[in-house]
Amino acid sequence: QVQVAESGGGLVQPGGSLRLSCAASGGTFNTYAMGWFRQPPGKEREFVASINWSGGNTYYTDSVKGRFTISRDNAKNTVYLQMNNLKPEDTAVFYCAAAPRHPDVVYHTYEYDYWGQGTQVTVSS
Repeated sequence: QVQVAESGGGLVQPGGSLRLSCAASGGTFNTYAMGWFRQPPGKEREFVASINWSGGNTYYTDSVKGRFTISRDNAKNTVYLQMNNLKPEDTAVFYCAAAPRHPDVVYHTYEYDYWGQGTQVTVSS
């Protein structure tokens, strides 16, 4: 099994930045896609970004393009989400997920098999 754990969430003012980290273990990290999802208060979980096995291909939901960057360091078994120009509507629990059945970019919830516990991101003045 693959285990993932998020960290780096917190409280930030609008326009600020945060970098989330996701440490993975229990699998061959450099062979599968990774993704970030988020769940705002009172809403369903939604896709944010994904990255393929090597980090060469990425995909983002429209609302975060130009503001968020997903990356991975296969030597450290870690994926990152750099979030800039944060907005109050970005407030959510952010989840990291692993898709060991898929080496390339994926963006559907059902394509991910392993999920972290989530880290809270709150954007407020």
